[in-house]
Amino acid sequence: MLIFNNTTSSSSNFLLTAFPGLERAHIWISIPVCCLYVIALLGNSMIFFITIIERSLHKPMYYFLSMLAVVDLCLTITTLPTVLGVLWFHAREISIKACLVQMFVLHAFSCLESSVLVAMAFDRFMAICNPLKYATVLTDMMVLVIVLVVCIRQVLFSSPVVVTIQTLSFYGGQELSHPFCYHPDVIKYTRSNSWLSSFCGMFLQLYMNGTDLLFILFSYVLILRTVLSTVTPKKQQKALSTCVCHICAVTVFYMPMLSLSLSHRLFRSTPRVLCSTLANIYLLLPPVLNPIIYSLKTKTIRQAMFQLLRSKCSQGRHVRGLRGRRD
Repeated sequence: MLIFNNTTSSSSNFLLTAFPGLERAHIWISIPVCCLYVIALLGNSMIFFITIIERSLHKPMYYFLSMLAVVDLCLTITTLPTVLGVLWFHAREISIKACLVQMFVLHAFSCLESSVLVAMAFDRFMAICNPLKYATVLTDMMVLVIVLVVCIRQVLFSSPVVVTIQTLSFYGGQELSHPFCYHPDVIKYTRSNSWLSSFCGMFLQLYMNGTDLLFILFSYVLILRTVLSTVTPKKQQKALSTCVCHICAVTVFYMPMLSLSLSHRLFRSTPRVLCSTLANIYLLLPPVLNPIIYSLKTKTIRQAMFQLLRSKCSQGRHVRGLRGRRD
């Protein structure tokens, strides 16, 4: 799908950029970037795998966490080929069609992550504000309904974007600001009214991510009101500790996303290297930190990971022992 070339871009291609002005240091920069990609891939894969095989984790909270891990995996895989292609091989050229596909997939999974964070906020709201109704409301069927609603919502809002993009034509041979295709960056090079296209993209992002963020904030207002009405300080601390992981996940997702979007649309004089750095933070920070945060903070997941590693080690020793007896 992706077409890379080290030559000058043709009229049917775009040129990707990693860190403008730091091209000679791309090999050294690629080392920490590769480490972050490995952590993101392994961490989210382990979270998803453990949630499936460990029966004690078959609960709504962990179902939503596994959804978050899958979305983070998809986001990581979407940008990995182009980012490493630019850093390792200076393979900057990408066809316009492949660029549009990557742009659509990137923004679709970004909006999906926002929706999953809303579902997780609803889970925390029910667990703290309505604990007696938690088991009866958040059943396996209700979790499935929430997943379907999230997916249908994404399809309904993505379909007009796909139709609109197919009608646009672009000026090829242009240099993008990132090692991947980002809507505010790509839409500047349309032959039609780029301001209108950019405004529509910003409206959709603000509507979807903005309403999600408002719902999350509203949920935590109700959670804080419930927690503060609790007399016992230990109960307050215990209730708030269950929300720490989700608050961290919301922060590491929304802060880089809003910073990058504002730097493109409002602050035109932002240095390109800063935009590129914000873009890589936006892509890598949530997939890298989410598994680490939940593994360190959630005792159940941590114990499941240790148990899985212990069983794998014991199986390895057993296999080696059998081989030694045969020899």
